Amino acid sequence: MTQTIINELKPFIQEVWKKSNFNQPTTIQSKAIPASLEGKDVIAESPTGTGKTLAYLLPVLEKIANDKKSIQTIIIAPSQELVMQILQEIQKWSEGSGIRAASFIGGANVKRQLEKLKKHPHIAIGTPGRVLELIKQKKLKMHEVKTVVLDEGDQLLVPEHLETVRSIIKSTLSDRQTVLFSATLPKEIEKLAQELTAEPEIIKVEKDETINAAAVDHIYFHTEQRDKIMMLEKISRLESIKALVFVKDIGNLTVLSEKLAYKNIQTSSLHSDLNKMDRQKALKDFRTGQTNMLLATDVAARGLDIKDVTHVVHFDFPRDVKQYVHRSGRTGRFGASGMVISLVTEREERDLKKFARELGARAEKKIMRGGNITDPAEQK
Repeated sequence: MTQTIINELKPFIQEVWKKSNFNQPTTIQSKAIPASLEGKDVIAESPTGTGKTLAYLLPVLEKIANDKKSIQTIIIAPSQELVMQILQEIQKWSEGSGIRAASFIGGANVKRQLEKLKKHPHIAIGTPGRVLELIKQKKLKMHEVKTVVLDEGDQLLVPEHLETVRSIIKSTLSDRQTVLFSATLPKEIEKLAQELTAEPEIIKVEKDETINAAAVDHIYFHTEQRDKIMMLEKISRLESIKALVFVKDIGNLTVLSEKLAYKNIQTSSLHSDLNKMDRQKALKDFRTGQTNMLLATDVAARGLDIKDVTHVVHFDFPRDVKQYVHRSGRTGRFGASGMVISLVTEREERDLKKFARELGARAEKKIMRGGNITDPAEQK
């Protein structure tokens, strides 16, 4: 696939593409960008780390008429962090274009958000509740919205958000374009997505061949459940590590964080019960290297792009192969090298080997010796 789709976009987009040193569009980008540019509704599924944001963002930026003062695209995302991340991407990719974007999130100062609207943004990005609230107050005017984007769609079409999302879409004109992107698309979510779209193009990318996944090593340590924490302690002391640790629920995560703190290991935590300030601090500390471990639940880590994660650790074993793939996709993004570590009991070891077979990968058993990862065979 050549870069032709990028060469057809506006010069300011091509400029950033060059500066970003991207060689070629990823699979999801080369399939979704043309469909979006044609104005089709799109339902797209592609794993974490395959460039979904740009797959919907570049067509959005291409179509904005920057001489108008109205909101032309609305992007809905399930978490505040994701909204802020999308805003940063828009700012990066629209440099020098005169395109304005603004974020609207629950829990933020309403007055300040109304100030943002006075600046006439072309793109509004927000969490479902706050966006609908502003529409109902007639502050967010939807009559010129041409495109509605649902990012991490499977998180938005859950019972708690579904009616809100429906109402947002209904508030726009009937000839709008609706695009939905997600890392996973369970059958029931896909069905709901089809109800919200008109004759959508359905795009599914299982594995991205344009991204070199060979740079990621998959290893595991065999351990009893009660010893997993001790293992994590050793991992935290590996040289220049920046690890994202997946824990299955908030209760487990809190206990883990406290036990590690007791051993003088400072970690950051990310889960849905934290307030906005705590979540921002956790991400900032991890991004800037104040802490070298971010403990996260699957829901809280969704869609977040954290640069240079060296290791992904499955502390609690993933439910299924899909979850294993999504978590693991946080390291080795866009062909960088990385390592995926699973802490497994005997039963989990069998499941891991099964996952690896399905993925055509090899999970190698390792041990820790003298603070380093080594092969069991080298044990004297």
